[in-house]
Amino acid sequence: MTASIDRLGRLLNLVPYLLSRPGIAVADAAGDLGVTERQLREDLQLLWLCGLPGYGPGDLIDMALDGDRVTITYDAGIDRPLRLRPDEALALVVALRLLGETPGMAQREAIDRALAKLERAAGADAGAPVTVGQRGDNDRLEDLRRAVEGRRALRIVYYTASRDATAERVVDPMRVLVVGGRAYLEAWCRQAGAVRLFRVDRVDGCVETGQPSAVPPEAHPVDVRDGVFRSTTDQPLVTLRLARGARWITEYYPCETVTEGPGEHWTVTLRAADLAWATRLVLGIGPDATVLGPPKLATMIADRTRAALASYGVDR
Repeated sequence: MTASIDRLGRLLNLVPYLLSRPGIAVADAAGDLGVTERQLREDLQLLWLCGLPGYGPGDLIDMALDGDRVTITYDAGIDRPLRLRPDEALALVVALRLLGETPGMAQREAIDRALAKLERAAGADAGAPVTVGQRGDNDRLEDLRRAVEGRRALRIVYYTASRDATAERVVDPMRVLVVGGRAYLEAWCRQAGAVRLFRVDRVDGCVETGQPSAVPPEAHPVDVRDGVFRSTTDQPLVTLRLARGARWITEYYPCETVTEGPGEHWTVTLRAADLAWATRLVLGIGPDATVLGPPKLATMIADRTRAALASYGVDR
């Protein structure tokens, strides 16, 4: 991935570089760009193939190779190096700072390098007093790790997305782990009487109870080799028809079946924790999702939609 990103950046700047140096020797250009002559020739070959399918040579980037010298003869409008406006650079700086604060985030060194480059590009604007953070930041993660190491019970305030509800629980921490780029606390939940995984960024608060952790012998670590979510046959099976704009669901949620068609639509089936969660999912997607089953889900969505319209004085 890193090599592809580096090459993309090099290609975006290669055309304006060559335009300002017609007839430059390939060896000299490779030295300036910090690549081998072979890599530069491969980049030039790729640029020569860039364009829209079905168009003639005049719509592509064209060049003349005279021995070991290269000259761009048609630039397809790429006549200046890519430059970010200050507001664009600042938006990326803020996004990267937020990403860097995500607990358990891998590739932190790559994030720091990219952030440093963008801060230089943004100049003085990068120093704007923007603070980023989220529930479950690094301080919270460290609190949970200390509780695991000290074997101390915790009282946590936790947001459960499947029920869209926040509740207080007393838990006995077992370990902190990272799955799919997210940090989780694995603990014995005294309320549920079972081992549970709590996403760290959904822990709104945690305090030590003053009691030692009391994990019972029957508590076993959760197998997360295939991810956190474990669907069961007793969970409702939801069938949706998705337009192009909602296909991301197949990458974000584990689907049991994905069928392409009719047309650009896909039909997917997935297990939901409950129909209330599925209702919020479909309403959040909007018109790009159509419920094919179960009928009760379609009824729940229709009821929620009518209630929302009624609050705006719309009678449907």
